[in-house]
Amino acid sequence: MKSNPGRRSLLQASGALLLPWGAPRLARAATPATLRFVPQANLSTLDPVFTTAAVTITHGYCVFDTLYGVDARMQAKPQMAEGATVSEDNLTWLIRLREGLRFHDGEPVRAQDCAASLARWSRRDTFGQTLGAAVQAFEAADDRTIRIRLKRPFPRLLDAIGKPHSSPAFIMPERLAATDPNKSVTEMIGSGPFRFMPDEFISGSRAVYTRFADYRPRAEAPDWTSGGKQAHLDRIEWIIMPDPATAAGALQAGEIDWWEQALPDLIPTLTRRRGITVQRQDPYGFIAHARFNHLQPPFNNPRLRRAVLSALRQEDYMRSIVGDDPDVWRLCRAMFPCGLPDVTEAGVQDMPASLEAARAAVKASGYNGETAVILNPADYPSISPHGLLTAELLRQIGIKVDLQEMDWGTVLQRRLSREPVEKGGWSIYHTNWPSVSIANPAMNATIRGQGSTGWTGWYESAEMERLTLEWLDAATPEDGRRLMDQIQRVAFDDVPSLPLGQYFSRTAYRENVTGILPGSAAFFWNVRKG
Repeated sequence: MKSNPGRRSLLQASGALLLPWGAPRLARAATPATLRFVPQANLSTLDPVFTTAAVTITHGYCVFDTLYGVDARMQAKPQMAEGATVSEDNLTWLIRLREGLRFHDGEPVRAQDCAASLARWSRRDTFGQTLGAAVQAFEAADDRTIRIRLKRPFPRLLDAIGKPHSSPAFIMPERLAATDPNKSVTEMIGSGPFRFMPDEFISGSRAVYTRFADYRPRAEAPDWTSGGKQAHLDRIEWIIMPDPATAAGALQAGEIDWWEQALPDLIPTLTRRRGITVQRQDPYGFIAHARFNHLQPPFNNPRLRRAVLSALRQEDYMRSIVGDDPDVWRLCRAMFPCGLPDVTEAGVQDMPASLEAARAAVKASGYNGETAVILNPADYPSISPHGLLTAELLRQIGIKVDLQEMDWGTVLQRRLSREPVEKGGWSIYHTNWPSVSIANPAMNATIRGQGSTGWTGWYESAEMERLTLEWLDAATPEDGRRLMDQIQRVAFDDVPSLPLGQYFSRTAYRENVTGILPGSAAFFWNVRKG
């Protein structure tokens, strides 16, 4: 399949939008210390512990900080912490806070805040839940020392609390961290380099952040989510622009400064335009997925899920969002991101089989004609084509489909429903993950078998969870690689999600913006605007 000719023609026909006089006129000119940014999607949920949505994680890194971060090699590094020690029996960890850390409301950051934050995060996040099952207590030894008492050793503790996605172990004041993990925190008070301005927030339109004067950056150079997060911008304005041609026109006209994910069809125009830089933002890329609902028919049937997998053509999905350029996508017939350590294609099925074979597999699965409801975000250019492709694929192999178009914020809400489709439930939705967020068995929510406490879709597998715990306790690297292969074989047999391929998005910004660092999210520290 080639990239969507209808979409390409529409963008070419809208060429006036790519010229300065066709660009949208924003309310007022930005000052040099104000950066105007177009995020990949609308910021509909503010709590970055409650949701895994990438746009909310980017927001989270503005407002909050973490005890540990990671460098570009995904190695855990102290961030809010001075460092950590572990007892001889490996059952007690002590993490010491740096001096002088404050929240945006002026209150000091205390170990009590950190303990409460870790406790709440450990009930939401995939890796956090695994750590939480091994924790006797998150507590404060004193105001600057967090004590974590374990039921059993957990060697990857710092990897868990330092991981960059999804969601990171962001630190909040104790009063906010006391919020029920199944409810979203709405008051955004963190200790990160920027303050969220609630009075200026309009979901679907804009979000505003201002520099936090009392933030205490580390002395080291910034490196991914670790090191010195120097805030040089006084103000960041997020402008929500669902239409890619409008965003491209605004960037060329100088009415925005940075577009997080430039649409591939528009990149040739942007690269020819003087004063605009286009670059790959995340060297590890993204993995696209289709997520099944395992609680409700028809995809509570593993034989039917395997039939769909057998008909999958990853190249169709990749070309629909990034075109034909082989430098920006790759086939990745694995349940982990290709190119990362220990990732192989062990257990992979032949993809695709013939449509005739897939139709026969659907019939043999016991499929009973139930409707598959696909939630599709029309305002998300790197996801919405996938809903169309999956709908057509399911129809071709004999599955009844109801494709429901909506905005991304509504998808995020609807995917929480566990009801049957006739009561507002769903069967499939599509999403993407930064590769670093699903890089190992403990983090990979797309294949974890945690059931009702896991990622939406609620895949349950005692075997998957047993193998994941074995991987966490692996005595040697060889044992770890062997277990990853076993985990992948189980995943290809059960098909909790459909892997749709790996791609590398590109970001675009004006030449007077400098200091943009690579990462799995848009990081605003180190950024200057001339």
